[in-house]
Formats: sequence, C-alpha cells, structure tokens
Amino acid sequence: MRLYDSHAHLVSDDRVRYPLNPIPRDPTKPIPVAPGVGGRPGGMHGPEPVNLKPTAEQMHAWMREEGVVGMAAVQKGRLYGTDNSYIVDAADLFPDEMRAIVIVDPQAAETPQKVRAYAERDIIGIRFFGASVTDKATWLSSPQALEVWALAAELGLLVDVEAPIVGGQVLIPVVEAMADRFPELRIVLDHIFLPTVTDPDCGIGAPFDGLAARANVSVKFTSLNMDATREEGVAPEKVLRRAVDVFGADKVMWGSDIGTSSGTYREMVERAIASTALLSEEERGKVLHDTGRRILLGWQG
Repeated sequence: MRLYDSHAHLVSDDRVRYPLNPIPRDPTKPIPVAPGVGGRPGGMHGPEPVNLKPTAEQMHAWMREEGVVGMAAVQKGRLYGTDNSYIVDAADLFPDEMRAIVIVDPQAAETPQKVRAYAERDIIGIRFFGASVTDKATWLSSPQALEVWALAAELGLLVDVEAPIVGGQVLIPVVEAMADRFPELRIVLDHIFLPTVTDPDCGIGAPFDGLAARANVSVKFTSLNMDATREEGVAPEKVLRRAVDVFGADKVMWGSDIGTSSGTYREMVERAIASTALLSEEERGKVLHDTGRRILLGWQG
C-alpha cells in the first residue's frame, strides 16, 4: 500500500546553523496542549510517550521502511516560528520525496517578498500558524493578510491553516470567504480544525457544510485527530468515516504529524491504516495516498 504523508515536521540536530526561533507568546498565558502532543502522558503511548523530532535524513529512512512515497515537510512554528531556513533546506535534500510548506506572518510587511523568494525554492505552500494570536479572524482577513492570500493564489501555492486547539470555528467564515474570493487557490485545514468528536456527528456537522461545499477546501486527518478521539473514547475510524462522508475522499488526506504527536513513525502509519477500517478500498487509497499527493503536489496518477 502506497502512502503520502501530508503533514510531517522536521527538526535539525544542528542548533548552530539552525537555531530555535519560536514565535513570541504571552508568558502569562499557558499554551493549550492537545492530547498526544509534546510528551503529554496517557493513552496508547503510556506514561512516557515517545516524541520524535526527525531530521530529513531520519525521515527519508523511515519513509522507505514504511512505504511512504512522499511527504509535505511542514514548518514547526513552536520551534522555528517564521524562520523557515531548515524546512526549506531539508526538503531540498530529497526533492523527489519532500516539499516544504513554510510559515509566514500575514501581518508582516516583509512577508510578500519572503513568499516570492520561497517560491523560487520550490515550496508547495504557505502556512498560517496563529497559535499566539488572540483575534485569529482579523489576523487572517485584514488588508495585509488579504495581500498574502492573493499572492499565494498568484504563485500557485496552497494555503495551509493551522487548527487552533480551541475556537477553530471562528476561522470557518474567513476560510469560506477566501475560498470564494480565490476559487483556484488550494486551501488545506490542519487536523480538520480539531472537531469535538463526542458530538453525535463527531463534531463535523453543520458548521463544516460550507467548507465541504467548496471544491478548493480540503482537510487533513492526522495523528492529532486520532489522539483526540482516543482521549474521548471515540473510535478514530468513526471520525474518519464521518469526515469522508462530509468532505468526500477526494478532499481528505492523511498526515502523520510526526515531530509533534507522540509515537514512532511505524506506529503512526499503522494507526493511519487501521483508521480506514470503515472506508471502501477506493476511499482508503485516496485518503492514505492519492488525495494528499494530488492536492499538494499536483500528482495526476
């Protein structure tokens, strides 16, 4: 079975060449931590979960072992912020397997120039990571932000929107508006915006109908989603079935979230395959490989 990983974080072991540069935050406010993230104990990973932060070389080896033919190298905001030096260099080491998605600040004056420079390095997309932002809706819909959305559309880059640990639904109207304004722009939502899976519809109900109706909006189903369902006692295959029912298998893609979520890469792949138990063979192939590779890379099959 071929797999394409739409969401993997890479971290350098060279702190001199690639120093940590996290996004500034208010030290008086605690960082919300999702289940299975950052070493949080519990669930299937036990009291001392494994939290791996692979280099490009390590990831290359693991991909070969697990039959993963390609991956999106997604910038890790909590370690590097908007300094995308490593993620771009890392992807360039294995260009046939890895392409980068960089984090940019939609409010920064230098962002358009940076995005154009990154595009020349063959990145596939930009990511809006609003973990430290209070008013996320304004942050993503201001005139400055609109210029960045428009530039992504002009350059043929996708826009990847980070899912807030809490309050993600406030961004849904913004995403809908941008999807309508730029119908050719590919918009991808991380972790299905972390729905409340204990709801009867697994949290993927009416608020998501507008997103699902827009052809250029797709979602990632990741280890973070699987951890959230595990903590709530809900089977991940049930949530994935619901996501496919709402969005369609052509708009749902798997991502490991290695580098953030707990577990070895092999465990993540095994969990991903197991989560497709309620899908048809065609749907399984799309979610685990075809959809991510097609939407993120333009793969034609």
